[in-house]
Amino acid sequence: MDITIRAIDLGFGNTKYVSAAREGQSECAHFRSLAFFSASEKSHDGLGGRRRTVCVPVDKLFYEVGPDVELAADRFRSRTLHDDYIHTSEYRALTAGALAYMKQETIDLLVVGLPVAQYLDKRAALEKLMTGRFAIGRGRHVTVLKTLVVAQPQGALFHFAADASRLRDLKSQRSLIIDVGTRTFDWLVTQGIRVVPRMSHSVNRGVFDVVRLIAGEISREIGEDYQNLEAIDEALSGRRSLRLYQKDHDLKRYEPLVQKIADEAVSSMLQQIDHLDDFDSIVLVGGGAALFRKAVKRRLPRHVIQDVDEPMYANVRGYQLIGEEWARANPQALADARQRHAQHLGKRPSTQVAAPAATVAPGEPATNVPSDLSSAPASSAATGANSACAPGQ
Repeated sequence: MDITIRAIDLGFGNTKYVSAAREGQSECAHFRSLAFFSASEKSHDGLGGRRRTVCVPVDKLFYEVGPDVELAADRFRSRTLHDDYIHTSEYRALTAGALAYMKQETIDLLVVGLPVAQYLDKRAALEKLMTGRFAIGRGRHVTVLKTLVVAQPQGALFHFAADASRLRDLKSQRSLIIDVGTRTFDWLVTQGIRVVPRMSHSVNRGVFDVVRLIAGEISREIGEDYQNLEAIDEALSGRRSLRLYQKDHDLKRYEPLVQKIADEAVSSMLQQIDHLDDFDSIVLVGGGAALFRKAVKRRLPRHVIQDVDEPMYANVRGYQLIGEEWARANPQALADARQRHAQHLGKRPSTQVAAPAATVAPGEPATNVPSDLSSAPASSAATGANSACAPGQ
């Protein structure tokens, strides 16, 4: 029986997920990491039109999430930008929404990530939270049998190294992966594909700091409180003007502010790294890569800064590859998880699990998660009794 492996990169700004995967190739999509709650299940507006959202039950409330979530917004927008993000109802709702859009009833292995600074402390808790039975609305459920948690930039490393010849090169090289997110600025130093933990870290200095500072400047200029942070973020990402009171508001005037915040993040990284002369590859990824690129290049003028296509999806595509390689190396673990799930349901389990196609070069060994941040992953197995459940459960 074929196995289903999927990945979610649930950030403070956007929820990215793999919607389909085959032979090392993945299709990705995303939606804003916004979740609006209500007392009842609904995903349509007052005029009867349907939105591209799902309404998922979490903690006795219903949360609407998805591509059209802005249409469900009210004036107050709560932003869960804190270190306990993974334990919030919003995080669970966004996870359930991503699972709903995958259109799978059972996922054998789900791969997710954490900021580097949180990885050791929160990995076990996140594995448990992301494994089990998720209610995804309208009486439907998705069951995740096993979860693997990695440090976020590891996904980008695997995505960058997906080309077989590049993987061979990286095995003997020293690399720096920089991931610019909404809240965190993460970096990972690797020797080959092994992490150098004492030089890898993250700081809370990301795109949100840029957007919040610009919002403050706009508020001062127009004489009223301006809090449409999503509009600023979209204008920055699209490199276009912000529409404000029917006029274009050029955001280029705030470039010195952007670069100051980016410099602070890069400075924090450089304080953690002992020397820079022996890096063979420096890769810049994340939704904020374009905003921070000048600062990275300014502080690393003698290096080539390498980019990837669609940097927002670099981590989640790499998570998918990590999951596929982990499944090839650990088929019995997946078979055991499926057997436990079948026993829980009172069904006869399948004894055969088909490993995914190889995504490394012929002759390369299959790998477990390549990390020295902790011991080998001890993924959680589903019992059907935890994670996001229907209200009242």
